[in-house]
Amino acid sequence: MANSICETLRRKGYQALLVGGCVRDLLLGREPADYDVTTDATPEQVMALFPESISVGAQFGVILIPRDGMKVEVATFRSDVGYSDGRHPDRVVYAKTPQEDVKRRDFTINGLLLRHDTGEVLDFVGGQNDLHAKIIRAIGAPDRRFTEDKLRMMRAVRFAARFGFEIEPETFRAIRRHVGDIHQVSPERLREELTKMLTEGAARRAFELLDETWLLQQVLPEIEAMKGVEQPPQFHPEGDVWTHTRMMLEGLPKDASPTLAWGVLLHDAGKPPTFQSAAETGDRIRFNNHVQVGVRMAEAICKRLRFSNEDTEQILELVDNHMRFGAVEEMRPSTLKKFVRLPHFEEHLALHRLDCLFSHRNLDSYNFVRRFLEVTPPEQVRPERLLSGDDLQDMGFRPGPLFSRILQSLEDAQLEGQIRTLEDAKEYVLSKYGSKKQRASSN
Repeated sequence: MANSICETLRRKGYQALLVGGCVRDLLLGREPADYDVTTDATPEQVMALFPESISVGAQFGVILIPRDGMKVEVATFRSDVGYSDGRHPDRVVYAKTPQEDVKRRDFTINGLLLRHDTGEVLDFVGGQNDLHAKIIRAIGAPDRRFTEDKLRMMRAVRFAARFGFEIEPETFRAIRRHVGDIHQVSPERLREELTKMLTEGAARRAFELLDETWLLQQVLPEIEAMKGVEQPPQFHPEGDVWTHTRMMLEGLPKDASPTLAWGVLLHDAGKPPTFQSAAETGDRIRFNNHVQVGVRMAEAICKRLRFSNEDTEQILELVDNHMRFGAVEEMRPSTLKKFVRLPHFEEHLALHRLDCLFSHRNLDSYNFVRRFLEVTPPEQVRPERLLSGDDLQDMGFRPGPLFSRILQSLEDAQLEGQIRTLEDAKEYVLSKYGSKKQRASSN
């Protein structure tokens, strides 16, 4: 893997060192998610040594090498000159030493270098001290680092949350100074960074830091609006909508699915605009139609952040259905079976559990659904269709709107346990829809 790449480069007379997040993670006793190598070999020289390499950013000195099921980024020592677009350097000047290379990187804990063969750590930016002190500090002047790539402000928050570190005061103040520039970052990059915050196991702290740095109001004002929105204490003794949402985020397991995480974040987005006080309603605080409003808001957020259609659909389903659990014990069998047939129903169940745990703590509906799923055979939840449209035509019915009504009614009766066989189904259809006006044989 990365070690063998370093070995090959060094054997050919080039410098080669592990760099960045993988060194940080190794020093923290964590398993690195990926490996980066920095070298004085040019992209052309790297590609000549590794025929399987892929040129993903050669203009910026970066080559990707697939190795042992992983992809290792190999970057040439460089110093960047100007960042007009707030992300990419206007031009790249190759450097001769690793000292020059690390000075262009974002944070001191990501600017550490490691010799693969001896384990020696090379630290030209004070990264080891900051690792021990649990500090996120920009390399050099933080204003310059954040001007170069505005997403670094979000990354500072994510790293601080993930590792339980503090953001160094001057770095923190620089984020606040540049917070308005975050809109120059592409929606896709913002979405990816937010999703990482939600799924790395420290979602609550990440969103509290987003709030403290003033980034939250810029990237997700709909979430910032939850602050101070009171809830009826008989159902939400924990406090306002912001408190409830943060508690649910804290309950999200590490590596939760992105759609579940976003569903948790957005499930009550419709509450702030639908808030009505007890004085207004005459009995208690209410959020009439907050689900419908929340679905529209979630859809706008997903569109703004350019989610895929598939992820958008699932997030909207989670928001749309999160209040339905309150009625599960009164549902007809057919309604309940259709409910639990929702795609990725395990995410709906997980969201409901978190919703209960961090509010009234009543898990009756959750336990009811769990028991239902345990004792109900899958073939009863998703029974095979007994009749098709072709069968209805063979029975003398004309194709048309009536077909869908018949098939829907037939499925409901099947789910209710009223019919079980083909003969039952035919008898049911003829008895309910077999009038001469509705059958082709009447012509």
